Amino acid sequence: MTSIELLVVLLLLVMAVPDVCTWLRRPALAYPAYVCFGLVVGPLIRPEVGSLLREAGEIGFVLLLFEVGMEIDIPIWRELGRPLRYLLRWLLPQYPFLLALSRLAGLPWLESFVAAAALSACSVGMAHAAWKEYPGLEGAARPFVLHVMVLLEVLAVVLLAVETAVLGHTPTWLVGAKLAGMALVIYTCSRIGVHVTKVLQTVLQRTTRWRLHFVTLLVLAVCAVGERFGLSGPKTAFFLGLFSSRVRHKGRNLEDYMAPISRRFLIPLFFTSLGTQVPLGELISSTGLLAVASGGLIIIGRHFLHERFAPTGGDENTYLLLCPNFTLVALAANSLLLQSQEPDMAAWILITGLVMTIFAVASLPSRERAVPAPA
Repeated sequence: MTSIELLVVLLLLVMAVPDVCTWLRRPALAYPAYVCFGLVVGPLIRPEVGSLLREAGEIGFVLLLFEVGMEIDIPIWRELGRPLRYLLRWLLPQYPFLLALSRLAGLPWLESFVAAAALSACSVGMAHAAWKEYPGLEGAARPFVLHVMVLLEVLAVVLLAVETAVLGHTPTWLVGAKLAGMALVIYTCSRIGVHVTKVLQTVLQRTTRWRLHFVTLLVLAVCAVGERFGLSGPKTAFFLGLFSSRVRHKGRNLEDYMAPISRRFLIPLFFTSLGTQVPLGELISSTGLLAVASGGLIIIGRHFLHERFAPTGGDENTYLLLCPNFTLVALAANSLLLQSQEPDMAAWILITGLVMTIFAVASLPSRERAVPAPA
């Protein structure tokens, strides 16, 4: 498949997939659909076309993590006590199980911790629509579950930022330098967040024709500076979005203005390129079969954990809101592909997260099912 042929197919895919997923009342399935497409076309594309796709996809991943950060409004500290205590009850029993599954899949210890951080995460952007419409949450349980979702995502990003910094054969002194640089970038993002928000707000208000270009340029420039200090571009983008999450103009969020270049082009490119890097044969190999079984076991374990030890205050299926994790799984799989060069390890994490996310999103009630019929 040539680059032009791939581009034609990708444009058709980008136009069709969101509409199909919306028609199915499961818009969150769009990203997994792009990965599945990448798995299928991976063996058909030329190596140079695959390299081009991966390079373009990296920019898409930066914008994806920026939008993930934008979607999160961190609650005030006094509201976090109960969600933090719940987080311990939810995660502590899961981590040994996730590490055991990772080791069984052949991952070394460090890569196993990367997998555990990603698989225990919650992708708020994927689960938020279902949370808003979920009928089994009443009263204080609804904001409580949202706070838990937010904390799971933030914790996973922080853990992945630290763990992926030491992947590969990195000298000890360089690891310390990277961690110090990451801390400096996060602190700087928190300090300049207010100022960046004002700049972004000004751009939205005073520009028309070049609004999208100016916003994208500013985000990528900050991410480039973050990479110089040891924090990768996508993670810098996440923290920048996190500290600049209240930009609005004419009732629309900043990510809505960026959608033509992010959600409708570069982000789908990233997920497609991620799929192309996993050999199609992995789906029917022992790694793929173990990943499918792992995803099912994690879901079953979470159902039992929610029922017996860590209830959220909602109905028996509320735990499914905490299960979509595909954006964080993509971050982990991409890091392993870039630094460890082990497609089988990345394939196990990716397929496990794919199974968990598709099952959870498909099982959660849609808007039409959530609204009771009139009497």
